[in-house]
Amino acid sequence: MAGPTSNQTASDGYWAHETAVVDQPAHIGDGTRIWHFSHVMAGARIGARCVLGQNVFVASRAVLGDGCKIQNNVSLYDDVVLEADVFVAPSAVFTNVNNPRAFIERKNEYRTTLVGRGASIGANATVVCGHRIGQYAFVGAGAVVTKDVPAYGLVLGVPGRVVGWMCRCGVRLPSGETPACASCAQKYKHGRDTSGADILLPEAPT
Repeated sequence: MAGPTSNQTASDGYWAHETAVVDQPAHIGDGTRIWHFSHVMAGARIGARCVLGQNVFVASRAVLGDGCKIQNNVSLYDDVVLEADVFVAPSAVFTNVNNPRAFIERKNEYRTTLVGRGASIGANATVVCGHRIGQYAFVGAGAVVTKDVPAYGLVLGVPGRVVGWMCRCGVRLPSGETPACASCAQKYKHGRDTSGADILLPEAPT
């Protein structure tokens, strides 16, 4: 790993490529790496051990938990919140206003998007603002998220629909009331949330 650049002092716990721009003050955790041509705005909160690929933008009110991996050409705008260990593939898109106009300022109408712990967002997927993506959910490449995604849900298509379920380890689960992962053997069971919608719950290890 290269040594400190003009954007980093030796006392900082993170590393930034010399072409990256980090506006201060920004909170960046230990062990985080920020690559070519990325821009972190003042006020941004980035956890420890994150990786920001080439040409990543992090706005002032964006939040990244520990261990997030953000691939090339992703912009995390104000009020996008990623919990720990979230993976965002190249060129995925987040928004923060539902009805933008160039000639009308709607900064007071930003809607929060929350991505739960361990979730994955596929390449070129679009996440429309104001929704929650549950923990360990998986949004497929090119999908468009227009409503909340349950934990462990697999979302494909335009608009995105839940078409199955994913294990915590990232392997698609078989159908059935009590599916078990073919890779790690974790068992799950189906349930219902307060609205009556189908959800998946991991069973405690035996």
